[in-house]
Amino acid sequence: MSFYNNALKDIGISFMNSNTSVPSVSPENMGSNSKTIVWFRRDLRIDDNPALAAAARDGSVFPVYIWCPKEEEQFYPGRVSRWWLKQSLAHLEQSLKFLGSELVLIKTHSTLSALLDCIKATGATKLVFNHLYDPVSLVRDHNIKEKLAEAGISVQSYNGDLLYEPWEIYDEKGQAFTTFDAYWDKCLNMQMEPISLLPPWRLVPVAVTGTLERCSIEDLGLENETEKASNALLGRAWSPGWGSADKAITEFVEHNLCDYSRSRLKVGGNSTSLLSPYLHFGELSVRKVFQSARMKQILWRREQNSQGEESVSLFLKAVGLREYSRYLTFNFPFTHERPLLSNLKYFPWNADVNRFKAWRQGRTGYPLVDAGMRELWATGWIHNRIRVIVSSFAVKFLLLPWRWGMKYFWDTLLDADLECDILGWQYISGSLPDGHELERLDSPQIQGSKFDPEGEYVRQWLPELARMPTEWIHHPWDAPHTVLKAAGVELGLNYPKPIIDIDIAREHLREAIFKMWEMEAAAKAATSDGMNEEVFDNSVGIETSAIPKVILKENSSCPTYSSNDQRVPSFQNGNNGSLHRKRAKCVEEERLPADKPNNHNKEAGTSRGEEDLCSTAESSASKRQTISRMSFSVPPSCSSSDGRPMLECESSDMKRSWQEKIDLEQTSSKNGN
Repeated sequence: MSFYNNALKDIGISFMNSNTSVPSVSPENMGSNSKTIVWFRRDLRIDDNPALAAAARDGSVFPVYIWCPKEEEQFYPGRVSRWWLKQSLAHLEQSLKFLGSELVLIKTHSTLSALLDCIKATGATKLVFNHLYDPVSLVRDHNIKEKLAEAGISVQSYNGDLLYEPWEIYDEKGQAFTTFDAYWDKCLNMQMEPISLLPPWRLVPVAVTGTLERCSIEDLGLENETEKASNALLGRAWSPGWGSADKAITEFVEHNLCDYSRSRLKVGGNSTSLLSPYLHFGELSVRKVFQSARMKQILWRREQNSQGEESVSLFLKAVGLREYSRYLTFNFPFTHERPLLSNLKYFPWNADVNRFKAWRQGRTGYPLVDAGMRELWATGWIHNRIRVIVSSFAVKFLLLPWRWGMKYFWDTLLDADLECDILGWQYISGSLPDGHELERLDSPQIQGSKFDPEGEYVRQWLPELARMPTEWIHHPWDAPHTVLKAAGVELGLNYPKPIIDIDIAREHLREAIFKMWEMEAAAKAATSDGMNEEVFDNSVGIETSAIPKVILKENSSCPTYSSNDQRVPSFQNGNNGSLHRKRAKCVEEERLPADKPNNHNKEAGTSRGEEDLCSTAESSASKRQTISRMSFSVPPSCSSSDGRPMLECESSDMKRSWQEKIDLEQTSSKNGN
């Protein structure tokens, strides 16, 4: 044990002992008077659950999970995500029963009303929960805390999802980081204070004295009869639940982590950790993941195992990207509907419903893209590299609005995670300062040769191409007629021709970028002082607002406030500085002109075609018919209306240098480089 203790000290972590300040949850240390409601959300575990540990320490507990489809709005979970949630709740229910308590399940139209009913039925005086960071949850949780505080109920919240809270990481000027490398470097250089909390030995249940409408897992309606046959296949590949999550992290760290640096880019098979669904639903503590990996890194460093060290660094970087996704959505809570870089507001997206349908059905004529999209629909899962390739194709080849793709991923991914989806799609669409350059267009043919060199992945998911020779598997349109005939492939009949030629796609992308610059210049020239123009996002026509500076609200007058509690972002008028894009001679400066409220009526009035785009998971479409169909808008209390962005680019010089870069890249692409 001495080695492990010393290793943990190297990374700023100590084992829990009798002198630690971390609350013990053994039976003899439990109180007897306090009645606490534990509100489970995306923290469906017993192990290392700060809210549950605090409640168990203080007295009797009343665990509750509240399902409120109405409040999910446009982010109602897709079929596979709801399947996982159902299985995870069943596992948690059994675990709590074993500890002496019971998970109460409630289906309601108002989370606040359900919590008040629980308080009335139990006589509880305290509510605890773990933090969520998406803008919808931030607003809801803050409102609930205020309402319950007015009723005299103590409310405390904890960090059960991240290594560091978003409000703990800022640069020397107190500003939020807008590039991942700078953010992650700061995180890695900070002291790691949290330690994993052991699960409670037993729980003292709260006696229910009043009436309370509870339901069974089946009554929650997470799965209907038409979905059960498809969902049965998911159970063959996945085992939801925090117990399975614990086994998954152990299996990965002990057997697969060392080879992660070499195997992570293989698009077929289980070449990654496969931990993302467990992390999304909170079945696995990110602290445990981080500590387990760092322990191995220290061990391999002493053994001079350079491959193992590199593997851990790359794996922890992936963990860091998940942290960064929550950091971005907290500090910039509009990013689920608008780009972080303001010039993208002018980009002329092509809202072509037919092309979007071909993309999501895997009928684009580009084998690697089609294989990825068909695997996604069949399994609810695709490798991260495939996610990058298919999303880049949608945005750069087809010029589809990135938010359409983000919403489809949300509907179909088993590990659908709003914050990670936001980060991924903004990164691909050039909407982040350190993301892909907007003009970057990667050939699926070259990507296929790189990440699926033998074509095994394509053959697995495109049976119509199963007999294609490896030489032509990623570009069958170039294959001789005799080869196609021998393979049984008839382009345009049993496999589509390319939906767009790569050279034409490159030209369309270039034209769209030039048009974006022209619209930007016209908007600035429309007013004499350049401060009063109205800027519109071309994908939905919503008014944009400047990137706000985050000021943390701390209600010191609230009797329930503690240092652990959730902070709420607020916005301050003033110059927020600049976001610098890695592009030639382009400086993008944010200024704050006069107020003008968001036009939510304009967002609600979508066409029938747009409705179809918001309901791409057919299996969950019927459930969303009774749910508010608000488009991608941040609630008024969370969005900023302090002004619109100004951009100052040295347009002529930038366009010339950019044109030279495009010509060079086009030449390199044709040469296969």
